[in-house]
Amino acid sequence: MAGQNLERREMLRALSLAAGASQFPGFVKWAFADPEAGRHGGRPLNPSGSQAKTNNPYKPQFFTGDEYEIVSRLAELIIPTDGTPGAREAGVSEFIDFIVFSDQSLQYRFRYGVSWIDAHARYLFGRRFLEITPEQQTEMLTHLAYKDRHRAGEEDGRNFFNLIREYTVIGFYTSRVGLEEIRYPGLKQYWREAPGCPHLDDPEHKHLPTPGD
Repeated sequence: MAGQNLERREMLRALSLAAGASQFPGFVKWAFADPEAGRHGGRPLNPSGSQAKTNNPYKPQFFTGDEYEIVSRLAELIIPTDGTPGAREAGVSEFIDFIVFSDQSLQYRFRYGVSWIDAHARYLFGRRFLEITPEQQTEMLTHLAYKDRHRAGEEDGRNFFNLIREYTVIGFYTSRVGLEEIRYPGLKQYWREAPGCPHLDDPEHKHLPTPGD
């Protein structure tokens, strides 16, 4: 999907969210791309350079099992595994689940959005979103993602797609996998300047402004 780049003005917000999330010990795949993590108490690195992980599956903190699977699939479609690791390998769905769990202002929007996606798949194709073909999933999301493909009656879906795309991009671009794959120099600069979360009085980041405010 298009529009995956983070603007520089959004980077500090993304990093503050990720730095706060990195304190959660329950991640299985997602790991904050802090190059200093292995030097000051972070989880040890394995020979590939990523943090050592447990073999146990990730336990969603907010979403139900079915909701989490839909979130995972949406993230994979937004940043696919296409010759290089994508959202699945970076564990982006884990990041999204934890962020939504930590921020009550996001919870209704995500829960409603996931249910909208599933219901709309049933309306268009007669089956749940996870049961339609990958081609049908891509077609459905294309109408939500691109202005010249917008259709009447899908406004709620477009709003949710923009929301989940934002957090998918944040989760990927601030992950160790994302750093290794995108080689984004701006991120390296910000990591040197802001290795930790500056919002100690607001650990759940409920009062951070949204991009553009």
